[in-house]
Parts: sequence; structure tokens; C-alpha cells
Amino acid sequence: MAIHNPPIIRPADDRDALAEAVAALAAGELVGMPTETVYGLAADATNGEAVARIYAAKGRPSFNPLIAHVADLAAAERLVSFDPVSRRLAEAFWPGPLTLVLPKRADAGVSDLATAGLDTLAVRMPSHPAAHALLLAFGRPVAAPSANRSGHVSATTAAHVAADLGSSVSIVLDAGPSHVGVESTIVAMTDSGLVLLRAGGLPREEIEAVAGVRLQVIDLADPEAPTAPGQLASHYAPGAMVRLDVEDVRPGEALLAFGPGLPRGASDAAVTINLSPRGDLIEAAARLFSALRELDGKAATIAVAPIPATGLGEAIVDRLRRAAAPRP
Repeated sequence: MAIHNPPIIRPADDRDALAEAVAALAAGELVGMPTETVYGLAADATNGEAVARIYAAKGRPSFNPLIAHVADLAAAERLVSFDPVSRRLAEAFWPGPLTLVLPKRADAGVSDLATAGLDTLAVRMPSHPAAHALLLAFGRPVAAPSANRSGHVSATTAAHVAADLGSSVSIVLDAGPSHVGVESTIVAMTDSGLVLLRAGGLPREEIEAVAGVRLQVIDLADPEAPTAPGQLASHYAPGAMVRLDVEDVRPGEALLAFGPGLPRGASDAAVTINLSPRGDLIEAAARLFSALRELDGKAATIAVAPIPATGLGEAIVDRLRRAAAPRP
């Protein structure tokens, strides 16, 4: 395995860089892959050793399954079995920030480590042109959780990937900041209906409109046995403690604000970042992880102003709640 310290960062639209990334994946190495949601830590999903390197690099619990990224619907069909509703969702929202958890085909060839031993597989077709080009050129499914140490704030720039993962990554394809800024929404068709496993970059209202059914919601899964990526209770956590729905800022706290109004005591904050002064949830989602990274280390506690849990706000609140959860 090639060692680069720091990792090589190359423009994502450079043909030679793409060829280097494909060669790295084929050699079982890890690649920082830009997507529209966040940057992914990519490895060949059919190579167990390569998948193991993801867990090692992230410090990720082995029971937390990974998402297999594919270039097109035909590639997904070789991995999983679609029911009519899931197919309708794929046709409506792929490529895009939707992950579907579906029964894994016996001949899928994906490493059992990537599925954490489950008989289902999470699959997604990203819309980012750099991700699509890499997947198409590589020709195999790519496991790609967020490119950060497990439990840390997710990476939304190539620099974040390099800072968090260092020499464990062979090459990072730099396509600038991720424009969605939170991970994909994860849904699964179960015996009891369509279930939301993780709120994310695709609002549930849009999914329900296409599916024709209401999504059942799983709040926080059993932390010892998550059924999909992103279900660990303490996740997306900075080093600082996180205090939610703050109406009064305590002196010396860092403030993560939202909207034109600030909580009482905001002038006493050590530092303030407003996710969106105009109250735009899309802007707030895109800035969330970068803001947490910037605030981390500036104070012992990050005070978070109330954020409406509607549309993309549901994903933002979900991430912040996990960041504030008791640490293992």
C-alpha cells in the first residue's frame, strides 16, 4: 500500500489524477472521493482488505455497515434486489443524496465486512460528476463512508480529508466544498413498511411524495447493532461538548447560531458562527460540518441555537443531536 504523508491532493477534473485514483482503488488503497453530500473515504467494496483499511483509518466500529456507491442503476441491480417502491425512489432520486437499504444478492461480491454481516446492503448513486467519473472508470462498487475519523465531524473539503486521515489516504480528489453538506438520507423497505433510517440531504417530504406512503421513523437505533450507516448515538462529534436548543449563551461558550436573531448572551460567546444569518436551511446544511470543525477547540462547549427540524433541518438537528450524545 502506498504511503503519502500528507496525502496527495489532486484536482478532481484532471485525467491523470482520475487514473491515479482508479489505480489506487485497484491496489486496495484508500481514496478521498468528492460527492455532492460530503467527501467519502473510498475503497473497493469487493476487496475485504481494502474495506478493512477503511475501518482502520476511521477507527470505525466493525458493526457499522458501509454504503456501496455505484455509477448507475444497472450496477446497483447487480448488488441488490429492488421492490417496486424502492425502484420508484431510485428512478426519481438517483443520482442524488438518497441511500436505499435493500436485500443483498447472493452473487453481489461485496465484502461481508462492508455489510457488517447483514443480509442487506446500502447502495447509492452519487450525482457529483467527479464521483460518477471515478465509479464509472473503476467499474466496481466503492464503499465510501464520510472521509473523517469515526465520530469526528464529516469532511466537506479535500483539506478536511487530509487533516483528519493523513497518510492512510493515497490520494484525495479535490472538487471544492461539498454543496449539500450533510450525508445522504437512508431509507429501507421492511416488512412493516418504508422506514427512515437516517435523515439527510433529501427531505423526507420529497421521498413520501414519490413513494406514496408515510415514512416510519427510527429515532436512534440500538447502538450495539445499527442496521445502517450513521446510526451510532454519539456520532459526528467534535472534541468540545455540545449544548442544544440554547436560549441563553453562557460566558466563554462558542456559539453556533442560526437565523437573524441570536440567543441572549451571544455577546459573551468566545466565538460565533451563524450557519445562515437569513435562516436558509440549505445554506445551514452546507456549512454545518465546517462550522463545527472551526468552533472545535475554541471553547470547552459549543452552544447551539434552536434550528427548525423541517426539510433539511431534520438532518441538521439529527447530526447535532448525535454530536451532543453521551460519549462512549
